[in-house]
Amino acid sequence: MQPTISIPRHWGYPRFALEQRTEQGTILGLYYYPSGTELAEQFGDGWRYAMMPNKNPDEISYLQENQIQQLSPQELFIQITAEIDFYHRQISILQQQLSILTGGFTNG
Repeated sequence: MQPTISIPRHWGYPRFALEQRTEQGTILGLYYYPSGTELAEQFGDGWRYAMMPNKNPDEISYLQENQIQQLSPQELFIQITAEIDFYHRQISILQQQLSILTGGFTNG
């Protein structure tokens, strides 16, 4: 069963999704400031997004929808394939370390 989130109809639907990659980083969370609230009066109503600009989880930024740009399909492809290549290298390194540890004998 997929987890779901219920959004009140009068809020409008967010433009971006959790874990979506954008030019500004990866979306970690979203907030909604309904009109007529103190937060909306201070910052404007609508969706806000918690963003991780890079793989350093210590850096979080909070942006409005109009401050976020989607990646083009080509940019997204390049980013994902680079990450896959990175993890392939990491797996290769771990396999070498395991082979050294076991004297070349593994169960796989």
